[in-house]
Amino acid sequence: MDKSSIGKWIRTQSYKHDGSLHRTWDNMMVIDVSDDYIVTGSCASRVVECDGRIWYTKEPAVSIYFLNNWFNVIAMIRGDNVCYYCNIASPTLEDKMTLEYIDYDLDLKLFPDNSIIELDKKEYLFHKEKYHYSNEIDKIVLHEFDRVKNLMKKRAFPFDNKKMFEYINVYYQIKKEQDEIF
Repeated sequence: MDKSSIGKWIRTQSYKHDGSLHRTWDNMMVIDVSDDYIVTGSCASRVVECDGRIWYTKEPAVSIYFLNNWFNVIAMIRGDNVCYYCNIASPTLEDKMTLEYIDYDLDLKLFPDNSIIELDKKEYLFHKEKYHYSNEIDKIVLHEFDRVKNLMKKRAFPFDNKKMFEYINVYYQIKKEQDEIF
């Protein structure tokens, strides 16, 4: 994916370690591309769970999918605030305008008041045993979990509200231009 992809609508798919589909997000617009990450913007994206359940996101969001780091981030824009949800996951791959990654369960949530909540540790331990994660995978996942927590504490990219508001404005501007054409 390169800069010519900006403004295109894509899908994201997360998988479990065994290759089974975990969750799919539709209607995500590419709003930035670099050598290190792909950024999407969205509002009311359709989400399909592995059990077939469908739901829609409630707020505008900016998602950052890293191509070399073992995590991705969803910045949910709520008025003047940003709430961050971070998935510890394999680096993202792009295949025919679909972003794909393996979800390793451990998650972190950063709130506007700078509080951080660690999520899904029991799920990680369960899947580590079920899917036979290697020692190398376990080491990487736990290292990234700690690294992301430190990035959150420092409010370092991608946990930078100013940058997320810039990105959501890019999303709205491109969407407005597209709506005027159609």
